[in-house]
Amino acid sequence: MMKIIGIIPARYASTRFPGKPLALIAGKPLIQHVVERCQAAKSLSEVIVATDDTRIWEATQNFCTTEMTAVDHPSGTDRLAEVAERYACDAVINIQGDEPLIDPAVIDSVAAALTNAEMSTAATPIREVEEYDNPNVVKVVVNSGGQALYFSRRTIPYLRDAANRSAKEQLAAFPFLKHIGIYGYRRATLLRLVKFPVSALEAAEKLEQLRALENGIPIAVVRVVYDSIGVDLPGDVARVEKLLAQA
Repeated sequence: MMKIIGIIPARYASTRFPGKPLALIAGKPLIQHVVERCQAAKSLSEVIVATDDTRIWEATQNFCTTEMTAVDHPSGTDRLAEVAERYACDAVINIQGDEPLIDPAVIDSVAAALTNAEMSTAATPIREVEEYDNPNVVKVVVNSGGQALYFSRRTIPYLRDAANRSAKEQLAAFPFLKHIGIYGYRRATLLRLVKFPVSALEAAEKLEQLRALENGIPIAVVRVVYDSIGVDLPGDVARVEKLLAQA
């Protein structure tokens, strides 16, 4: 059986929401909600917060392992790799630190895909018209074997025969997929990936996963019904608290 650890990169500095990991949601820091969801996943042998800030390190001591990392990492993937180098494991799951409602079953699905893949992630059908042209909603197309062909902030594929129709009609005409930002890596693959320079497509789209595709690392895409609900702005806190109360 593979030994898989979950790592949650957490930065204090955020342009739109400084101190976000420690923002209180229903009486608990945001990062604690994420950790507890991860701890409920069956596939993870350990859950670790990776941070460069002592305030987050101090706040997480009572509920999980926390690793301090360098402050100059260019991406969350690099922060992840620094921690992965310290642990004897077969694989790593990178969980976003701003999704307090992450479904443990999604984590387990992404982990299970690593049995036959170097790297894995998740996607869900696009259902809302507002997401169709939204560049903050990343789209993915996959091949017949369930591997990613490409990720883009543009809406892909382009429906030539339905191009003049409304977004609602186009959504009905094709099963567009929205990428969910959770990643699984074989440990060796992760450590190899961060040694590659930033790729041309990655720089253009500002999507780290394109570095893997450009360097020949296939990405298995697990289709799930979960739809990510992230905390991006202070105003999102009340929305998440309402959802937690309904659960």
